Amino acid sequence: MNRNLNILVFLCVVLFPTLLLAHDVSAGDQAILDNGGLLSYIWVGAKHMLTGYDHLLFLAGVIFFLKDFKDILKFITVFTIGHSITLIGGTYVGIQVNEYLIDAVIALSVFYKGFENLDGFQKLFKTNAPNLLVMVFSFGLIHGLGLSTRLQSFDMGQDQFLLKIISFNVGVELGQIAALIPIIFLISKWKKKPSYQSFYKASNVYLIIAGVALFLYQLYLYFG
Repeated sequence: MNRNLNILVFLCVVLFPTLLLAHDVSAGDQAILDNGGLLSYIWVGAKHMLTGYDHLLFLAGVIFFLKDFKDILKFITVFTIGHSITLIGGTYVGIQVNEYLIDAVIALSVFYKGFENLDGFQKLFKTNAPNLLVMVFSFGLIHGLGLSTRLQSFDMGQDQFLLKIISFNVGVELGQIAALIPIIFLISKWKKKPSYQSFYKASNVYLIIAGVALFLYQLYLYFG
């Protein structure tokens, strides 16, 4: 058990600095979009999701709560519908949201999931947590605004504007699937081990710590 927990702590220490730089927009990505067609938007969308650790941490927290593949598919679908609505709609109509503030709210969603998984509502407030399906959809809408903010930071031009947005969204979904496969595999396999409860607790404590740290970091960037 100690060995497994040491591996988890090591991964947390290695990944945490990267969390602070999650899914930054780069000049390299702009060059890819400038020199490619719709496929380049799919590529950048997938890359953005694969490096969007705040999005993936939230989804990992959701998966911890679920027991079978049917539930995982249902909740991930609801999250996908939520973020697709605001990603496509928000970008198309040009809804502008401050990137630091929306990322701060996304960080709170990571904190929320770790807190809920550790039964924080019962322990602190003596009440049941809000309906998870509703919360996942609501947070999906918020995460979609974050993705829309990133996409709008690129120079997309006016040609095939809607198709570019949809292509980026398709890439996000492909990146999400690629990232979730090993996460689902790891959690499902670890559930069979005696150390799972320790792994579960340590992982969700890390979600809380990461959520708070990311929240404070985004506020620092906003006010700084």
